[in-house]
Amino acid sequence: MSDPTASSPEVRLAEVGIVLPAVGSPAGSYVPAVSTGDLVFLSGNGPITDGTVIFSGAVGSDLTSDEGYQAARLTAINLLAALRAEIGSLDRVKRVVKLLGWVNSAPGFYQQHGVIDGASDLFAEVFGGQGVHARSAIAANQLVFNMAVEIEMVVQLKG
Repeated sequence: MSDPTASSPEVRLAEVGIVLPAVGSPAGSYVPAVSTGDLVFLSGNGPITDGTVIFSGAVGSDLTSDEGYQAARLTAINLLAALRAEIGSLDRVKRVVKLLGWVNSAPGFYQQHGVIDGASDLFAEVFGGQGVHARSAIAANQLVFNMAVEIEMVVQLKG
C-alpha cells in the first residue's frame, strides 16, 4: 500500500481492494447516520453482508479472537458504507473521533480491545493519522441478532 498521506481515503479503499456495500435498512426505528454541524454520528453496525450476520455468537466460545477481529473489520466496512451514503465521499472526513464497540463475549473472555482493533486498524489504514480515535471496547453477554460485535462511531467533517 502507498503512503497514507499521499492519497485520499477513497483511493486507499481501492488500493486495498475494499468495495463498500450498499447500506441496509435499519433493523428498528432509527436512521443509519445523523449529521449535525461538522459531526456525523453513525448508528451501531454489525458484521452483516447482504442482510446475513456473517460472524455470530460469543467470542471466546463460539468464535476465536481472530474471528472477532475479522467481525470488527467487516463492521468497520459497513460503517464506512453508511458514512459515505450520508456524506457523499470519505474524502470529506477530517477525523474519526470516537468508536464505541461491544463484543458478544463468553464468560472469562477479556480481550475485547483486541477484537475491536479490527475496526480501529481499518480506520487507520483508510484515513492514516486522522483515523486514530478515542475508543471504548465493552463486553456484552448478548447482542441483537446474536452478532459477534456491534460498533458505533462519531466522525468530524472538514470545514
